[in-house]
Amino acid sequence: MDSARALLLAVAAVLLALAVAFVLPFLDFFLLAVLLTVVFLPIQERLERRLRPTVAATTIVVVASVTVVLPLLYVVRAAAADAVDLYRAASAGDVSFAGVEAQIRAATGVSVDIGSQLQAAVGGIEVGSVVSVFGVLTHALIGLGLTLFLLFYFLKDREDFLSWVRTRAPLPDTAHDRLARELDRILKAVLVGHVFVAVVQGLLAGIALFATGIPNATFWTVVMTVLSLLPVVGSFLVWGPAAIYLFATGDTAAAAGLVVWGTVVVGVSDDYLRPIVVDRYAKVNPAVIIVGVLGGIYVVGVMGIFFGPVLIGMLRATIDVLAEEFGPTASA
Repeated sequence: MDSARALLLAVAAVLLALAVAFVLPFLDFFLLAVLLTVVFLPIQERLERRLRPTVAATTIVVVASVTVVLPLLYVVRAAAADAVDLYRAASAGDVSFAGVEAQIRAATGVSVDIGSQLQAAVGGIEVGSVVSVFGVLTHALIGLGLTLFLLFYFLKDREDFLSWVRTRAPLPDTAHDRLARELDRILKAVLVGHVFVAVVQGLLAGIALFATGIPNATFWTVVMTVLSLLPVVGSFLVWGPAAIYLFATGDTAAAAGLVVWGTVVVGVSDDYLRPIVVDRYAKVNPAVIIVGVLGGIYVVGVMGIFFGPVLIGMLRATIDVLAEEFGPTASA
């Protein structure tokens, strides 16, 4: 009996390792499908009151394609094009910092050549050696197709999967229910309380970049959206230097307008929108968000922005459930 169990465990371990290896190349798209499932699950449940689960899931996949996937693909494409243009301009020495260099020389008496230093820093990098454009495009298209495919089955077969987990995981029903509630709460906390606020702030700051004529504004808007996940500083790390750049190049009115917009509009959205949403709907410690976002990006990639805080939050929930169900006071 022990040998049979050991054999089955070994086979399960090998199959698990192979399954993980199969998923890893498309991990971002797999996690995107999970994220979209959480977002669209309430709609799926409402549609199932009138439609069959298959029809409801198909409808949501079509809606997700039009409202989420295609716009996301467009934004990524535009941001990538801006990043390539910025790289080429910097490597060719076409980015001028004459105004900024003059301001530094006037203030400190030290002459600097920012343009030459930037050109030297990126000049040894070839775009073609970093990524294959065709390979990246093919991978993205396959991944997005996989995302929609997984979204369909995650929505349609979710009850069967959850039932399978309940019957196979050796946990009491109370532990299952507690972990499910905590996972739902933390996911909503990250999505509604922080990602939503970051998107609003990134878009508001991006409007100012477009209005003031900052080059490669789409790319910098995406960067600000990610940085807005960090409380206090956030998008200022981009629009602040942009205002300095405008002032140094002699566009004082645009620089002043950018500072006023960033301080008043973007700043007020952080001061008022974040406490309202986070404190009321997403009570998760900001330290969990910051560590989860930064660590998640390093470990997982882009989707770590969403799932990094979730994993850290679930660690605490799991420890709480472990203590309540199996700790010294559990029997009492």
